[in-house]
Amino acid sequence: MHEGARAVPNMLPLRVRPLAVFTARLEAPQRLGLTPEGDRKIVPVAGGTVSGERLSGEILPFGGDWAVTRDDGVLVLDVRLTLRLEDGALVHVVYTGLRHGPDAVMARIAAGEVVAPSEYYFRIQPRFETAHPDYLWLNRMLAIGIGERLTAGPRYHIYEVL
Repeated sequence: MHEGARAVPNMLPLRVRPLAVFTARLEAPQRLGLTPEGDRKIVPVAGGTVSGERLSGEILPFGGDWAVTRDDGVLVLDVRLTLRLEDGALVHVVYTGLRHGPDAVMARIAAGEVVAPSEYYFRIQPRFETAHPDYLWLNRMLAIGIGERLTAGPRYHIYEVL
């Protein structure tokens, strides 16, 4: 608990269930520079994998992240992807997220070093959209993800919020 924080009585517990792990491969970013919103870059997603008991397949090319680094050093993600699952089902994924940490840790990540996820904050909020009858349940759920930055791109551990 944070200093000065008090326990809130009768809080319902947050329950989650593992959904999948997304591992993305990124291309070189298109750097726009300092815009009124912050330091803007657009990062093409070249592909990747989806692995899990309920979702398994690939991240298709032609996705992207319209990311901006704010004045306070927080990287704000705005991502759109398409998944093709093993049975051919297509799933559109949109997520926002935040990544930040101590300056020294963020510098190591920027230099391409793989840093333990416990050293920085990297969270996403994916939403899913599909017309495939076997996956309509994705349209009616919320998810959260914990990210880690690998050499070729991010890996997200995605959980369904129950």
